[in-house]
Amino acid sequence: MLTNGPSLPACGHRNSVVKSPLNRIPLELHTSESIYFKGMCTLAAGTRGPATSIDVAKLAGVSQSAVSRTYTKGASVGAETRARVEAAAAKLGYRPNLIARSLMTRRTNIIGLAVGGLANPFYAAIVEQLSNALQEIGYHVLLFTLTDETDSDELLQQVINLRLDALIMASVSLSSSLASSCQSNGIPVILVNRTTSADGCSSVSTDNEAGATMLAQYVIDAGHSRILYVAGTETTSTNLERERGLTSAIAARDGVAFQRIAGDYDFKTSAQEIAQLLSGSNFVPDAIFCANDFMAFAVMDALRFHHGLRVPQDISVVGFDDSGPASWLSYDLTTYSQPIPQMVEAVISILQAVAQNPDAAPQHVVISGELIIRGSCRGRGDG
Repeated sequence: MLTNGPSLPACGHRNSVVKSPLNRIPLELHTSESIYFKGMCTLAAGTRGPATSIDVAKLAGVSQSAVSRTYTKGASVGAETRARVEAAAAKLGYRPNLIARSLMTRRTNIIGLAVGGLANPFYAAIVEQLSNALQEIGYHVLLFTLTDETDSDELLQQVINLRLDALIMASVSLSSSLASSCQSNGIPVILVNRTTSADGCSSVSTDNEAGATMLAQYVIDAGHSRILYVAGTETTSTNLERERGLTSAIAARDGVAFQRIAGDYDFKTSAQEIAQLLSGSNFVPDAIFCANDFMAFAVMDALRFHHGLRVPQDISVVGFDDSGPASWLSYDLTTYSQPIPQMVEAVISILQAVAQNPDAAPQHVVISGELIIRGSCRGRGDG
């Protein structure tokens, strides 16, 4: 054994090619189950690398493809063959090399999931349910947290270098450069809770405009005539569609005043904007329509704990999403639901269609939610 210099973990392979007489030998691996790389290691005489699928196949008395099918989720393999392969693998200490397999199949079974932060409980719920659904059909999930289009541009090189099978962007805006680069590199992009006009990208969203119109009509029918809109991030499709639904409902009624502030889908910003409005504006709303539940929680906390106002007796508050805390007694928020299970199901359907036919046309799925009436909005005649 070569021992000059500090010892590193022994590594090698029966097909390894020694490039240097030094004890720290750059190796270049040349088997179908090894990633091509050059690295420094101490070579032990007679040392061989980990067991390969060829070794398992010989010991089990099956073909190498049978070994591959045994470790491919959903692949067809007989019970007896599977048992023989698993017994041989256990004896040899074999573990499938997923990275090497990706070099042969040109698929990594890795899906990139980009989300606009996890503080918003609605975003966290999307991540959880999407991740579970993807794992059930054999994908691994790589999570990215982004805040704006600048971050999505920085994501671009990682997406391409990691050879992702697809990129799912949940509640994140898609930049034109990311869209075009993913398309040219054959990486499908699916937007969730956003819509896009970018070529080649699919999307799954709630019918935001119709939902906002329905919610606004309920607020107006309950007798409110001074409505404040707490806007989300100004350029996002969700904010634009929800504001359009709200303002169309207001325009259809006489005697309803409207004003807006920018909450930017942020908890702290929403609370600060409400404080500024209440301390320095002549407009005193009797109802506050928040572009999502997360901002509605911030607004309700600010009204109660910093301004001594009661919800809904003094000011009604409604949101959009029906995220988990909306049903808590502390908020009891009237809102419009975004049905995450149906949205996830649509994403999986699009993903499977693209996997079967990479040239499949993009799909744009719009799902109807539901008006959820709780106690944060005062009804007509309530004191």
